Amino acid sequence: MKTLSDFDVRGKTVFLRVDFNVPLKDGKVADDTRIAETLPTIRQLLKREAKIVAAAHLGKPKGKRDEKLSLRPVCMRLAELLGRPVRVAEDCVGEEVRREVGALLPGEMLLLENLRFHPGEEKNDPHFAGELSRGMDVYVDDAFGAAHREHASIVGVPERVPVKAAGLLMAREIEHLTRLLDPERPYAAILGGAKISTKIEPLRALARTADILLIGGGMANHFVRAIGLPVGKSLLEEDKVPVAREILDLFKERGKTIALPSDFVVAKNPDDSAGAKTVSIQDIPADAMALDIGPKTIDQFRRLLSGARTVFWNGPMGVFEKPPFEKGTMAIARLLAGLDATTVVGGGESVQAVRQAGVFEKITHVSTGGGAALELLSGKTLPGIAVLE
Repeated sequence: MKTLSDFDVRGKTVFLRVDFNVPLKDGKVADDTRIAETLPTIRQLLKREAKIVAAAHLGKPKGKRDEKLSLRPVCMRLAELLGRPVRVAEDCVGEEVRREVGALLPGEMLLLENLRFHPGEEKNDPHFAGELSRGMDVYVDDAFGAAHREHASIVGVPERVPVKAAGLLMAREIEHLTRLLDPERPYAAILGGAKISTKIEPLRALARTADILLIGGGMANHFVRAIGLPVGKSLLEEDKVPVAREILDLFKERGKTIALPSDFVVAKNPDDSAGAKTVSIQDIPADAMALDIGPKTIDQFRRLLSGARTVFWNGPMGVFEKPPFEKGTMAIARLLAGLDATTVVGGGESVQAVRQAGVFEKITHVSTGGGAALELLSGKTLPGIAVLE
């Protein structure tokens, strides 16, 4: 796989795929982590006088133009972080875009409008990929968070551009995450988040590679149900409960440790902060939801993590956006920051959590890709990486 140092980009038109799929609030970027992490690649290309045509997606407009998902606010934040002007095109393909690309001077940058405004992006449509790649000399992929998608800008464009390479962020992500396939032990993994359906293969993979697995978030409800206990009105994908039972059996067969929460913070709903109370795993009320892990679980997880040499965390422990259900997630973030271990955090909400806890700089590696990181750890071949090799 080539990297930026392997070729000269002076005066070349570079199609730079970035992951600017960031949260917006009131028309502004709410979390600029993914933008900031791509700055080293952008700065190096600008310094070496490349003509940068950056491309990204935002949200799920389903192939139609949606002004609420325009990349204009993202472009404004990018320009602020770079300390220099960046133009945003009105579209990502078409005659006007070709004129704007043709007018770029060395050391200038243009951000294309949301790729997913066109159905051809997610379908990897050959014509759309051909339009995107027209006039491009070099393809650089710095969008690790989208590397598991077989989309036009991830796969179709590099197949049509003569030179292709990984950006600095992409190379760093691959380096840190592949280390987890052969980690320093004991290796502990913490999985949370709302759903189990998106993490079935990673769970099976961790049954092979991890020594310790800690379960939290909405995912934990499936394991609670799998051991025959009620979960009240908690979030649950009923048809996935057998998966939780399978994972429990796998860890038992292999003599490894899997830990479920021993207590939960429950309430009628996430807005019922006044009704929040802590109950044991056996006592989730029929009319309540499990919305965070409790203090006994935090202590239990602290003990299990104390001797770990490698830790991977994906997914919050509860509805951490709403007090008082943030305590478990914040505690895990601070726990990781204090460990004498290699710590890797992946996934948008987990990244947001380590920022909120003020420990971002104390984590060994914070991955910009949740789904991509999990698929890589599952041993899958990511289309966006394979096409660069």
